[in-house]
Amino acid sequence: MTTDDADAVSVPIARRGLMLVLSSPSGAGKSTIARNLMEIDAGFELSVSVTTRARRGSEIEGVHYRFVDERTFMRMRDDDDLLEWAEVHGNHYATPRAPVEQAMAAGRDMLFDIDWQGAKQMIQKMRADVVSVFILPPSMAELRARLMRRAEDRPDVIEQRLKNAALEIEHWREYDYVIVNDDLDRAFEAVRAIVRAERLRRDRRPGLFDFVSGLLASDWRDGSAS
Repeated sequence: MTTDDADAVSVPIARRGLMLVLSSPSGAGKSTIARNLMEIDAGFELSVSVTTRARRGSEIEGVHYRFVDERTFMRMRDDDDLLEWAEVHGNHYATPRAPVEQAMAAGRDMLFDIDWQGAKQMIQKMRADVVSVFILPPSMAELRARLMRRAEDRPDVIEQRLKNAALEIEHWREYDYVIVNDDLDRAFEAVRAIVRAERLRRDRRPGLFDFVSGLLASDWRDGSAS
């Protein structure tokens, strides 16, 4: 349980972790929000993806990715050991199921910065555990301006990103929450508010059964209670 959130209380109640899925078109702000959340909330951890891509010199096995061969990846897929997977530029990427389920069983929350296709797969497999949030830009003109301010892409690449953004935005209805990021601080606080509320959901807190049983078993008839 985190110590910096409103759900941090003096009476510890065991709960199951959640899977926070953040999606948005490129430039709308999901990666910045995800990074800020990881910095401020110790209750979250990022899952380590598996990939068939060759490891780069600066990458560390088990930190940046788990690197596997094609045969291992396909076996994991066929055995339902992956929560979501995709093929990008001839290489496969995926989220392994086991470490996510282990973390949530221990009451830790997992954060996923993924696109709508990955989110859809996760929702299909673990609907009760997923909290999905879609981040929208305030306008397409502002999205273009943000992409240009990043100065990371050529004009033709920016145009392609905008075309892709229009397609991605069509999937906003598939998410539990939708936030318009017209101000990064407000958008970030909105995500934190969602997290606080979702952590308090009754069905995520199996420890409530023991807590309430203890309350009802206590001697409250002696007149000492105020």
